[in-house]
Amino acid sequence: MRTKVAVAVMAALLVVYLVFAVRYGALLIGVGEPVAIGLGVALLVLPLLGLWGLVVEVLFALRAERLGVRLAEEGALPTEELPLLPSGRIERDAAAEVFPTYQAAVEAAPEDWRAWYRLGLAYDAAGDRRRARWATRQSIRLSRAVGDAD
Repeated sequence: MRTKVAVAVMAALLVVYLVFAVRYGALLIGVGEPVAIGLGVALLVLPLLGLWGLVVEVLFALRAERLGVRLAEEGALPTEELPLLPSGRIERDAAAEVFPTYQAAVEAAPEDWRAWYRLGLAYDAAGDRRRARWATRQSIRLSRAVGDAD
């Protein structure tokens, strides 16, 4: 829940920033000087790129969460009880031990979004966030291809 609140606050701050940036961008463009016009255009384009990035990440999070809920309802989430660090994160060595199971499942069924989602969870538990996001994106793509999710 804290994450959702943080995302909402960041989105609201980005909207406020976008309003001010557009206003000042228009003012700078209105000056008519080449440097001011360039700065004005930058003030219009850069916040829009930020907004695009935020939308892409929020959609990713919503789709991933939807698939996670679906797997939980199916009882298909990983069931291993792995030891935790004092911070609450899973010990990487323990995660690395169970990782081959999920990797083999994807190799056995490369078109199964459930296997890819579980592999993403395994990558995340092992501390490899980049590959976790990649595997989760694969899962989302595959689930959408077969009409299992939005």
